[in-house]
Amino acid sequence: MNDILIRRATAADVGPIVAMIADDQLGATRESLDDLTPYLKAFEQIDTDPNQVLIVADRNGEVVGTLQLTIIPGLSRRGSTRGLIEAVRVAAPARGAGLGTTLIQWAIEESRTRGCTLVQLTSDKSRTKAHNFYENLGFENTHEGFKLKLQ
Repeated sequence: MNDILIRRATAADVGPIVAMIADDQLGATRESLDDLTPYLKAFEQIDTDPNQVLIVADRNGEVVGTLQLTIIPGLSRRGSTRGLIEAVRVAAPARGAGLGTTLIQWAIEESRTRGCTLVQLTSDKSRTKAHNFYENLGFENTHEGFKLKLQ
């Protein structure tokens, strides 16, 4: 992992990030590399929001991992702030070498630095390997999640 640089994503990283998001059974059905315009628009919103951090793992100039961290101030838990980890991906050739752990540990430390008292994430029910991965990192499966598609 010494050759990995964790850094804030740039617009130039959007293509490789989308490619990683599309490279699995779920992403393949909802993502497209044909037109990056909607992704670049979303990137601009993420990049200008101080409560959003989109990072990449860079190995010798190649993007091999990513995640998005959202900092959420809240009233519950005595006014606690929480970190929400989303869209964790590791490029296929980089899997199995500990990069996912490095990314999650980075997000946990960044959340701590920003004053969060809790870090949370969701994972699709079909991703059982990911569930084991998160549990091995100390996350507990304490809630049921719900989503409502609007489009």
